[in-house]
Amino acid sequence: MSAGRSSKAGKPSRSAARSAARQLTMQALYQWQVGGNDMQQVEMHIRAALPDDNLEAYEDISEALKTADLAYFHEITQAVPRQQQALDESFAPFLDRRVNELDPIELAILRLGAYELTQRLDVPYRVIINEAVELGKRFGGTDSHKYINGILDKLAQRARFVEIQARREKRT
Repeated sequence: MSAGRSSKAGKPSRSAARSAARQLTMQALYQWQVGGNDMQQVEMHIRAALPDDNLEAYEDISEALKTADLAYFHEITQAVPRQQQALDESFAPFLDRRVNELDPIELAILRLGAYELTQRLDVPYRVIINEAVELGKRFGGTDSHKYINGILDKLAQRARFVEIQARREKRT
């Protein structure tokens, strides 16, 4: 079963639910960063989203809400603002500019990816990076996904060293 498919019971697969949660989280982080609103208000606004016929399905928050793992969405949207400074410091050494000069979409995706890499050790690092790259392709600028991939890959080398080494040893 691939990532956007439903399971036999009609529920979205876990990977599809997590992907939708990441999309919602990226959108919430973007709104929080740009608007300066309290994250609880942003989360409530997103959870109350109505369908918008003027948007593509992948852009419509209400579509993502139908399949999202809302507990995962809630966890990350509440944790990232509390851990913002530590998360930013975790990837700042790998940037070619200051954190506050990043595109807001890239910053939201990097904070999401940094949180997962450092706090959600149950999620494989390759899944985290791939999901971030896909968000960059869908919502970021032309080469955002390449930039995000490079930064998160370097962070993974530091934050997930043991996991990466074990994977390399398994291949040899």
